[in-house]
Amino acid sequence: QVEMVESGGGTVQTGGSLKLSCQVSRYIYNVDCMVWFRQRPGEEREEVARIYGEDSSAYYSDSVKGRFTVSLDRGAHLLYLQMNNLKPEDTAKYICTTGNARPYECTQGSYRTTYSGQGTQVTVLA
Repeated sequence: QVEMVESGGGTVQTGGSLKLSCQVSRYIYNVDCMVWFRQRPGEEREEVARIYGEDSSAYYSDSVKGRFTVSLDRGAHLLYLQMNNLKPEDTAKYICTTGNARPYECTQGSYRTTYSGQGTQVTVLA
């Protein structure tokens, strides 16, 4: 069983920044397709960003492109999400996940999420 624990959430003003961390209980493999989702109450979860273990290729949803940056620290088994210029619509619980994928599966978004964390809450005040 792989554990994933998110941290770094909090409450900020519009335009502020937060850096989320996701501690993974095992080594980050080349085949890991690691994804940050966010979920608001009563809504489906929304993919925010994903990154591939082998080459750190990163992909972003249009709603966060240019503001958020996803990255890895493989030595420390950590996944990050740097969030800048935050907006009230970014308010949500942010959840990290991982699952094995071939490169094209992660690129195309046709990955599986095998393991997930419990999430960390981000609240952006207007």
